[in-house]
Amino acid sequence: MRRHLLAAIFFAVFLAPAPGSEKPSQLKPFVRGSWQELLRSHAGRPTLVHFWGVTCGPCKVELPLLGKFMKEHANIDVVTISADLVPDLPGATRGMLEKSGLWPAENWIFSDGFVERLRFEIDPAWQGDIPRTLLIARDGTVTTIEGSAEIPDLEQWSAQQFAAK
Repeated sequence: MRRHLLAAIFFAVFLAPAPGSEKPSQLKPFVRGSWQELLRSHAGRPTLVHFWGVTCGPCKVELPLLGKFMKEHANIDVVTISADLVPDLPGATRGMLEKSGLWPAENWIFSDGFVERLRFEIDPAWQGDIPRTLLIARDGTVTTIEGSAEIPDLEQWSAQQFAAK
């Protein structure tokens, strides 16, 4: 019995992944209050928040470009939020994120049937058009890009975040 207990302790202590080394392995459910949680957790850090959907044609083109941008800009927090009106698409959502290289990002999926309430919480003027990207500077200033984001614009914004003041 002691041998089994010691073996279990050994495996738990020495073979468990180091804290912080795990990659996200799930889509977080985006519900009421998630937007404020997201803003709090990224406060003071430049953050790109991309709203997209599995059924959005321009999103399918843009996601791999954002995956490459994320890989090249490790100092920028990248968050994706699947804002599809079509419910229950977590498998397709995950597949697209993996294929585009965005699975290591912080990924959310709308999980409230009342999507208008979620959109209103994010931006009362947002009517739900996707793709949509919010660039949140370290000081909390938000720049909104309606439609597909241009990589040169993201590069410029990124450089401004770390320019000497």
